[in-house]
Amino acid sequence: MTPLRATLILFTTALAAPPLAAQTDSTRMRTSISGFVDVYYAYDFGRPPFHDRPFVTQAVRHDEFNLNLAHLALALDRPSVRARLAVQAGTSVQVNYAAEPRSGTISGSELVRHIQEATIGVRAGSGLWIDAGIYLSYIGWEGWVSSTNPTYTRSMVAEFSPYYLSGARATWTASKHVTMQVHLMNGWQNVAENNDGKAGGFRIDVTPSDHLTLVYANFLGREQPAVGTMETRFFQQLMAKGTVGPATWQAQIDAGHSGGRSWFGWAGTASWRLSPATALATRIERYSDPDQVIVATGTPAGFVANGASIGIDRTLPGNVLWRTEARWLRATDSLFADHGRPAAVRSNLTLVTSLAVSF
Repeated sequence: MTPLRATLILFTTALAAPPLAAQTDSTRMRTSISGFVDVYYAYDFGRPPFHDRPFVTQAVRHDEFNLNLAHLALALDRPSVRARLAVQAGTSVQVNYAAEPRSGTISGSELVRHIQEATIGVRAGSGLWIDAGIYLSYIGWEGWVSSTNPTYTRSMVAEFSPYYLSGARATWTASKHVTMQVHLMNGWQNVAENNDGKAGGFRIDVTPSDHLTLVYANFLGREQPAVGTMETRFFQQLMAKGTVGPATWQAQIDAGHSGGRSWFGWAGTASWRLSPATALATRIERYSDPDQVIVATGTPAGFVANGASIGIDRTLPGNVLWRTEARWLRATDSLFADHGRPAAVRSNLTLVTSLAVSF
């Protein structure tokens, strides 16, 4: 029996189980089932060999119709307890878990890559929750589910920071304007442990008005850089987002340090609602990792690149989202495929179109 089949059997058994008895409506366990499917076609004008597009985790296959992400989730909720189990598959899953550590014989990506989230939480006080398990990252604006992001492709600051984590977190909603999180984790996007220490993180969201949100987040732990041995990694980010009339915008600045080396990145995104069913989205960005802490290239300047994208989103009946986007990247070094030729080039242009449905 494969790990995915065993996970699905467990999932469907949970769905079929009888509901827990409850004395009153306030203590009854509420359940909900949700899902998401995102299929895509991407054309990379560099025509990378073997169709694998480098330096991305989304729409990673060139000139190919494929599944980016599909997940099915079961959520349980009552006043003092909550839980979520979500199973997943897709090319983005394969890429994101490719570096999952293997220590011993019972760790690695074979099973955990099919678990998007598996968390249990308990209410520890007024506005305070403690959750533990495998969960989606608190770092950054952009998440794994494409329909929740302003653009279909992810910015470089999103691609090169964690999408998922494993550990425990405390979330305190201090007021309607302030929420804080404290995290204790195995490490930087890994379920299996790869050293003898744990990592910590903090995030605070401040919403001074209905039109503006400000965020600070950080990460501290010993990690394996892309090039080198274990080092203490300290990462920080500042984020802001808001609305101005029919337009929404968000901005993010990341900076990290590891063993005397550093990297940084930033991204700015804006979208305009052209009609109730149509939106235009744009992004500009930069990422600089000359010491190859996060991105290994083996080239003199490391991964240093600027980027821009523009896309059209169309909402269709049945909660279907159709997104089409053009993305351009230009690096300091020659990092991208050149129409199947042996030599690499500095620029890359990709067109992506996607259909996604949520239910």
